[in-house]
Amino acid sequence: MNTTIKRIDPRRPYVITAAGLKRITLGAEHVAGASYDHALQAGAHGHAAARMLRTTQTPQHTLLVVAHSDRGGLDDHARQALAAAALIADATTQVALLVLGELKDDAAALGADKVIELPSFDRRTFAPERDMQAVAACVAQLAPKHIVMPDNATGDGDLGRRYAALAGASIATHVVQIDAQQVSTYAHARKAYATRALPDVILLAQGAVDTRLPFVGAGERIELPALMQAGAVPDGAYRDLGIEEIDAAQVALEEADFIVSAGNGVTDVAAFEKLAGTFGAAIGASRVAVDNGMFTRDKQIGATGKTVEASVYIAFGISGAVQHLQGIKDCRHVIAVNLDGSAPIVKRANLTIIGDTQATIASLIDEINRAKAARGTPAPAATNRIVEGVAA
Repeated sequence: MNTTIKRIDPRRPYVITAAGLKRITLGAEHVAGASYDHALQAGAHGHAAARMLRTTQTPQHTLLVVAHSDRGGLDDHARQALAAAALIADATTQVALLVLGELKDDAAALGADKVIELPSFDRRTFAPERDMQAVAACVAQLAPKHIVMPDNATGDGDLGRRYAALAGASIATHVVQIDAQQVSTYAHARKAYATRALPDVILLAQGAVDTRLPFVGAGERIELPALMQAGAVPDGAYRDLGIEEIDAAQVALEEADFIVSAGNGVTDVAAFEKLAGTFGAAIGASRVAVDNGMFTRDKQIGATGKTVEASVYIAFGISGAVQHLQGIKDCRHVIAVNLDGSAPIVKRANLTIIGDTQATIASLIDEINRAKAARGTPAPAATNRIVEGVAA
């Protein structure tokens, strides 16, 4: 007697939870004519043509993803929010992406079906009321079932909470698991999960979703006139007093966008600090360098030190112990300078310079000074934005 047992295909689209567990998205089929793993590999190498369109049906519903762009691109956290929406959307649901700022990324490859770009919304300007009005105008036009945003400290998390308060919408923050029916966050000191049905606003925690998708979105760019009017409205609750230059050493490592970090391979601390000043970068250090007395304990980066989220992180003479790699896991671009091409930091780095640390530091200082002289501009400095509240 032949009995056919219906099984769930383990290669179906899935999300990766914060605990590293794979959650299969039920109802989604793997790519026709190719394995899901093959589709993921194609997506990881930018071959969007190897992946099929997620849906060709006429949309009946909308999932809205809102995120600020950074110098024309979406950071990894914003891409995760977009991937989450694409993974939980069914065949009759479109994924719309509202970008506050300029977008040069391939939104279709990231899973977006509709893209609304607001290039005049500069992330460097503190204007929460204006951003909130833009989200409200977009919601009025598209009537999304849910809004998905990255729960970060660079504007999106704050914006999501402000909008939920304004609209009286239900909200879930620090979401570490998501599927088409529910979301989960940590509870009881991360020993359990609190689960609820999908709320109106979903603020996704970093690392909750794998950004590699087995499909692409339509990527159609559209304009909503109501959003242009929202962008023209000045933010009356705050007055942005501009940016002031400060010593990069005064910037907390957790807030620094550019960090140079020293390990045991740095022998000339004075030259290293000179390079940091020339770059206008904050200074970090490995645990070994701190234990050796080269730097103070507040400069230590790693599991037993500080966790950083810099756009650029340059590691000089750091081998890359697992504790240090944990501290830099959220950095966008990691550059390693090391004599050992097999050091663990090399596997994490986006770019590696195999060479002497001190010689590289000296060469970088010379090149920066030469470029500065050619342009006739001073060395870059860290900045701090000053915002003043306006009395009602």
